[in-house]
Amino acid sequence: MTNSTISSEKQEQWTEIIAPERGLLDLQLTELWRYRDLLLMFVRRDFISTYKQTILGPLWFFLQPILTTFIYVVIFGHFAGLSTDGTPKILFYLAGITSWNYFSECLNKTATVFKDNASIFGKVYFPRLIMPLSIVVSNLVKFIIQFILFLAFFFYSLFNSDLNVHPNTTILLTPLLIFIMAGLGLGFGMIISALTTKYRDLIFLLTFGIQLLMYATPVIYPLSSIPEQYQLFIQANPMTAIIETFRYAYLGHGHFSWGTLLYSFSFTIVLVILGTIIFNKVEKGFMDTV
Repeated sequence: MTNSTISSEKQEQWTEIIAPERGLLDLQLTELWRYRDLLLMFVRRDFISTYKQTILGPLWFFLQPILTTFIYVVIFGHFAGLSTDGTPKILFYLAGITSWNYFSECLNKTATVFKDNASIFGKVYFPRLIMPLSIVVSNLVKFIIQFILFLAFFFYSLFNSDLNVHPNTTILLTPLLIFIMAGLGLGFGMIISALTTKYRDLIFLLTFGIQLLMYATPVIYPLSSIPEQYQLFIQANPMTAIIETFRYAYLGHGHFSWGTLLYSFSFTIVLVILGTIIFNKVEKGFMDTV
């Protein structure tokens, strides 16, 4: 071997090695951390692409939950006369909408991540988990903005003695509730995104299915209004404990149980692991089917 060959080999220092096979649970967290700038870029892209050509721009973050809450108050609160456990109707519905929107947005956008980004996946390599994680982070920013709106109504009601609002120390569980909501949206989304690479019909059923799931979740009604013999079915929904705990923490009304919260947390962990396994398996060859 000549000196020129040895020197050329020394100059070639590979920065990326793409292996053909890896374990299903190999999350490559070190690689995900190295691509953190790409994650932030995708988060920024989501904001720009969503509101770039709108008149009101990010104001929709506030307008959407306000308008939805107003419609719920009129239709479900006044016309239908659904109970709100004695809490102000605006706060009751806004608490449910704020929590549900974060979960449903994470699920909706993660579920179509392969289809929506097939052109990017086919041109350049990066850890594919970056994409669903960026969706969770970008929707977290949106959730924080809407949560600030909820807090504005919350503090107004808190200092108004005529309104029945009694927060408690369960507020400290808010980060855990956010983590579970994000995990549920991420886990379900990754599973559905893997299935939609072959079965496109699921995309059409997704929006309809999320609407039905919302009515099976105490977003527009309290759990206490459900007959006792049916409450077990509603509590089987892992989002039930999240919304009920959220209302209990900030409004002082709702059903709080460490058992149901532990169930939701355990369900989330299992779901994220299962979603990661399926996602890692499908992303190796999804370009052949998308």
